[in-house]
Amino acid sequence: MYAISLGDDGAELRPLDPWHAEEFLAHLERGREFINEYIPFGSQATDTAGAREVLQRYADLRAADTGSLHGLWLEGKLVGGVLFLNFDAESGNCEVGCWLEPAATGRGLVTRAMRILIDFAVERRGIERVEWVASAGNANSLNVARRLGFTRDGVRREAYPYRGVRHDLEVWSVLAREWRAAHARAAHNDH
Repeated sequence: MYAISLGDDGAELRPLDPWHAEEFLAHLERGREFINEYIPFGSQATDTAGAREVLQRYADLRAADTGSLHGLWLEGKLVGGVLFLNFDAESGNCEVGCWLEPAATGRGLVTRAMRILIDFAVERRGIERVEWVASAGNANSLNVARRLGFTRDGVRREAYPYRGVRHDLEVWSVLAREWRAAHARAAHNDH
């Protein structure tokens, strides 16, 4: 349906839909251990039917306007994605998230894709507060939030039981006015 170029390295942001189940499963298999280090994303997708179920759940969230999933393709290969969680246009709040397989890290893919997602949320949907929640140990994720200009709101201590350990969750946010101001500064510096 759509493909948004993320630069001249062949990276694209595209819809990730139930019909991508086989490709999604292959992607998860390549990166499962890395992806699941901090999040159980796609952990129930161990066969094509399970992968389709995960993707259908997000398709249903998109239909209800409460969330959505977007894939990151690099040179035609699905390597990760970005998503809206708890999307609430009425209250003007949403949460964003991301995942990548190891081979795609270090290229700025999530940062570039997230800029498009947040621009859409703020400029088209009237979102006033975008939240980023990550395990305190997930340095890669927290670094992306930092690069995007999010502010650390605080820590929800031991709020996330995962793999037999209670992890601290860091909560970061960017407000629409901060996002717009950063864009205005960047545009001004480009001239």
